[in-house]
Amino acid sequence: MRELYIKQKVFSLSGKFTVKDEEGDDVYYVEGSFMQIPKTFSIMNPTRSEVALITKKTFSFLPKFFVEVDGREVLTIKKEFSFFKARYTIDAAGIEVHGNWWDMEFQVLQHGEVVGKVNKEWFTWGDSYKVQILKEDMESIMIALVVAIDCVKSDESAASAGAAT
Repeated sequence: MRELYIKQKVFSLSGKFTVKDEEGDDVYYVEGSFMQIPKTFSIMNPTRSEVALITKKTFSFLPKFFVEVDGREVLTIKKEFSFFKARYTIDAAGIEVHGNWWDMEFQVLQHGEVVGKVNKEWFTWGDSYKVQILKEDMESIMIALVVAIDCVKSDESAASAGAAT
């Protein structure tokens, strides 16, 4: 099992942050496209090679995010039509998310087997998450999933803030 930590900097406009291991070493670099269409997040390994890409679909009625790992689309997060509370679904072949993913407390299963766990770290500045990788070959997908869900959440809160003004 490997534990990784994602901590976004509060008030960061650039959308850049790192994923660290238990020793505090940088394992992945995440860079978001600020003020660019379509909005993307690129996840890179220590040699700065892209291992995953998250893209928000432009010009769609409801928000939709595509997640690619190693050049192939592995999952989609899309908003469902709802009158009251925002509802999102995660579509992925063989991958399921169980738990409260909106509050970042969930398990990821692949074909019924738990391959990772995500927990929000409380009492920290910014959003911090502990990601436990139980199946090594799922590491990139797990990191991409957490970054994608966080992207959906910040997109939703920005939309809510804009609607309130």
